[in-house]
Amino acid sequence: MTNLAQNLLDTAAADPAHPALRMDDAVLGYGDFRDAALRVAGSLQARGVAPGDRIGLVLPNVLSFPVVFYGALLAGAVVVPMNPLLKAREVEYYLRDSGARLVVALEPAEPVVEAAAAVGVDAVTVGPVSPDALLGTDPPAAAVERSGDDLAVILYTSGTTGQPKGAELTHANLAGNCRTTAETLTESTPDDVIMGCLPLFHVFGLTCGLNTAVLSGSLLTLVPRFDGAKALSVIERDRVTIFEGVPTMFAGMLHSEGAAGRDVSSLRSCVSGGSAMPVEVMRSFEETFGCIVLEGYGLSETSPVASFNHPHAERKPGSIGTPIAGVQMRLVDDDGTDVAAGEVGEIAIRGENVMRGYWQRPEETAKSIPNGWFRTGDLARKDEDGYFFIVDRKKEMIIRGGYNVYPREIEEALYEHPAVAEAACIGISHPELGEEVAAAVALKPGADADADELREFVKARVAAYKYPRHVWLVDALPKGPTGKILRRSVEVPQEVGRR
Repeated sequence: MTNLAQNLLDTAAADPAHPALRMDDAVLGYGDFRDAALRVAGSLQARGVAPGDRIGLVLPNVLSFPVVFYGALLAGAVVVPMNPLLKAREVEYYLRDSGARLVVALEPAEPVVEAAAAVGVDAVTVGPVSPDALLGTDPPAAAVERSGDDLAVILYTSGTTGQPKGAELTHANLAGNCRTTAETLTESTPDDVIMGCLPLFHVFGLTCGLNTAVLSGSLLTLVPRFDGAKALSVIERDRVTIFEGVPTMFAGMLHSEGAAGRDVSSLRSCVSGGSAMPVEVMRSFEETFGCIVLEGYGLSETSPVASFNHPHAERKPGSIGTPIAGVQMRLVDDDGTDVAAGEVGEIAIRGENVMRGYWQRPEETAKSIPNGWFRTGDLARKDEDGYFFIVDRKKEMIIRGGYNVYPREIEEALYEHPAVAEAACIGISHPELGEEVAAAVALKPGADADADELREFVKARVAAYKYPRHVWLVDALPKGPTGKILRRSVEVPQEVGRR
């Protein structure tokens, strides 16, 4: 039986009374979690859902998400998770592109209902604590047999170029990645409490949070909407042992009021991914909270984990570590040839974690996975110990007068300034140079600095061609569903010029 949902059945059989999911005062044990998921599977089957049918899932981090997710897998369906903040036209695109049979959303869900009506599929709305509308009188279903290569999830990538594409993740992709996460990265057991503030509709939260907790028999404590102070209070209340987040979450906790007074002594492991962790944020977080941060790397297309600073190996701040078990990584040039030692190249990945392809896009799939190696679009260097260091997204590299400028390097310099909370470096068009370096900066609460001061600060730290000629202050930077800063969405002030 290779259905990913078998992990829930096995864990529930071993200790049905053990708490599985928590959302503030609401707690669900593994036995009740299993029973509710089986009833969801029965209800979906009664609605005509067959193995392989796609089910849209538009829920935040509430108890109903794991129950419906595992219920859909038990019925043999393919889950299409979506950000609850999507507008009707965006949901409509995902439903239409995936050919979804029905969609489940958090009540009242007007945009989802509107999108479902436009596509001609059923929309089922559920409450946050229990998906009552899917817990009908239908008898609990038995788990549907799936093969490892059968689809479990279609995750739509952010679509930095063109329309979003659906990454096809199989039962084997997800099962293997959560097993490696549990066994070698978080080393989680039933005694652990895992923080569930990463969105479950995103692959990082889905694999490393939910699926890993279910496999390990750990408690996943859910936070529907991230806030630094709230996260710290949940860590303190529930004695969280494993915190997983993106860098902006670590920064949000670090800069929240009264952070230093919180009791976070229960934390055993902190995991960062999603985007590069600024070294200064990592240093400050570890100093304030007394917990080592281990940084990793992955993408939706790789289920997601590809490399990691492993717990019992040397940790190199600023590095994404070494490939995990069952995964190979290399650095290649545009032709797919390995680059020379110490040179910058594009990360290519091969292994059990790599997606089957992009949903109904054979040409895109062939372009992205030539010869079985997934081309990530991320540029990196590798040191003599085999540790990878991200230089930047290939697409976001700035070319100023023929010189390559990597935004992350400039952001790292800005983060060293004591007043800086967040920074995004971008390229804006320039008549002579092609592109000029620019940066938008958000300051820490109560901090004071002006654009000229920040520009001079970076100028003193990087080569003359690299420092940002244009710096402006903003209240906050645009972020994606996981809290990752979106450079491409940064608005350039009119006086600076258009990108």
